[in-house]
Amino acid sequence: MNVLIVGGVGGIGQALVTLFNDVGYNVFATYHRTPPSTSNGVWFKCDVTDEDSIVKLAEALPSLDVVINCVGILHTCNAIPEKTIQSFDVDFFKHNIETNTLPTLLLAKHLQTHLKSKHTTYFVALSAKVGSIEDNHLGGWISYRASKAALNMSIKTIAIEWRAKLPRCCVIAFHPGTIDTPLSAPFQPRIPSHQLHQPEWLASKLHQLLNKLEHSDTGQLIDYNGTKLPW
Repeated sequence: MNVLIVGGVGGIGQALVTLFNDVGYNVFATYHRTPPSTSNGVWFKCDVTDEDSIVKLAEALPSLDVVINCVGILHTCNAIPEKTIQSFDVDFFKHNIETNTLPTLLLAKHLQTHLKSKHTTYFVALSAKVGSIEDNHLGGWISYRASKAALNMSIKTIAIEWRAKLPRCCVIAFHPGTIDTPLSAPFQPRIPSHQLHQPEWLASKLHQLLNKLEHSDTGQLIDYNGTKLPW
């Protein structure tokens, strides 16, 4: 089994690389700037917001059984999620779209042929429940919500197209919950301890989910418990 972890140096990405390596998968993973310290897997430097970089990655990869995109942002050194529309910043919005939405579209475009198989394959993007339009009851976080909603729509649309082109591929958006990583660090003080989980726990949950999903489950937003969430 060949698995690609995009964003393998992040908290969740590292945990997934370790888990899939431990269970015997052939692991391929990407990093952006800093090479990983682990010897697990085969690593590629890749800027997933740049199409030329994605093309080079695709050319270097064999056929794949699993693709998981872990790349995403919630805040930067200079900006945090907006509480009101008055805090909206154009550059921060563009950065959210470029990081949270664009890479999945580029990966789908250039890895489509890698996922064609007679057995079930998986194309997974880490999304977020706050990207659900139906579930938005609090408002705020405009740029992040919008970028994840756009990601969710992208996943749904790709899944519909691939039902004909890749009928054995299961395409899902995955809600990981709140994981103890730098992404969630600024918000952890207000999160109940029982709702904050470790990356290794999340990796195990996603692995368990993939073992249960069939190609007929494609086109869903699913959380770490396997619950299908509203778009």
